[in-house]
Amino acid sequence: MLSRMGLGDDAIIAKIESEKTVFDLTTDQMIELKSKGVSSNVIASMLSTGANATPQYSMDSPDPNVPHPAGVYLLTGSGADARMQRMNATVSSQAKTGGIFGYALTGGLASASVKVAIQDETSPVQATTKPVFYFFFDQARDQAASNAWASGANTSVQSPAEFTLVELDKKKGRREARVGSMNIAGAKSGVMDKDRISFHYEMVRPGVYEVKADSVMEPGEYGFIFSLGGGGTAGAMTARIFDFSVR
Repeated sequence: MLSRMGLGDDAIIAKIESEKTVFDLTTDQMIELKSKGVSSNVIASMLSTGANATPQYSMDSPDPNVPHPAGVYLLTGSGADARMQRMNATVSSQAKTGGIFGYALTGGLASASVKVAIQDETSPVQATTKPVFYFFFDQARDQAASNAWASGANTSVQSPAEFTLVELDKKKGRREARVGSMNIAGAKSGVMDKDRISFHYEMVRPGVYEVKADSVMEPGEYGFIFSLGGGGTAGAMTARIFDFSVR
């Protein structure tokens, strides 16, 4: 032990910092070190290595207590084969207005809908009818390293409550979701209430949530959508959808 050799605190602390060793001390270990003559300053330096350590991330561990890069994950498999699959957000490829003929013909009495479209007819992420998702959100020290939520005004997201789960309409070469409407009475932006699929979430630990749909999901195309940065087609063009298929 360096302290028993008579080295000063400054030398011991410099040694700890230069070797970048991470110490994870329990209370009993701290008491034992103190009883052996290790100073409070050295013990504090040892504790700071754990606080400043860069977390070791996993991309596929099924354990939500293991740090993962910020994002949305689908839990796949079971038992020893369980894995988390990170879902990359699909950015809207176009925005369109539907029902515009009826809107014009009735002088705005009939509603026109604003739709966001994403490419491809199906998602590469395949889920069961009872999917389980995990949302890992940015912590302050990780925001510079992650752009999972970077879009429009929503560069920092705090909980699944900021997302909407919707079923996507499959079209030729694309999928669509209605994200607004307008008629003579005015315009509405955001997903309509009747288009939402209810889900619930539970905090596993700070910044990590388990998310499940409230009922069994029918086969089809779905997505968690957020970041409608503005109303109308402008907002639809900024949409990011964490899309998946139910088979």
